Amino acid sequence: MMANPKTDNCISLVDVIALNRYYGWYVGNGDLKTAEKATRDELKEYSDKFPDKPIMYTEYGADTIPGLHSNYDEPFSEEFQEDYYRMTSKVFDEFPHFVGEQLWNFADFQTKFGIQRVQGNKKGIFTRSREPKMVVRYLKDRWTKIPNFGYKK
Repeated sequence: MMANPKTDNCISLVDVIALNRYYGWYVGNGDLKTAEKATRDELKEYSDKFPDKPIMYTEYGADTIPGLHSNYDEPFSEEFQEDYYRMTSKVFDEFPHFVGEQLWNFADFQTKFGIQRVQGNKKGIFTRSREPKMVVRYLKDRWTKIPNFGYKK
């Protein structure tokens, strides 16, 4: 999260710009409007500086407690997780050379014990017992609409 187009001295050496970002979660928790702007601004800056390099997110996500629902854009709710992914998808789709998204994580998992994370990391789109969270339907629909460019045989 600390490297950016102005400070990263190695980005010119790579073939693909691969970013781990958590706008709306670790940065500006719960504020998806500001997260959308930060995501768009950063991708635009990378695109302007490196117009021929593909860009992808190799890690992004929001913790979600299965079964927690809220009408108030509340972090940790299943609605917030879906809104988070809808927001990032919208921004990703604005950039023609944005080539991939690898969310964090497939399923919730245990981490070290502590006050930061009760029963582990909950950024999965599936629970630890592999039950789908609400966002799975949205992501399935998004990903099944990706065109077949003929490279998968």
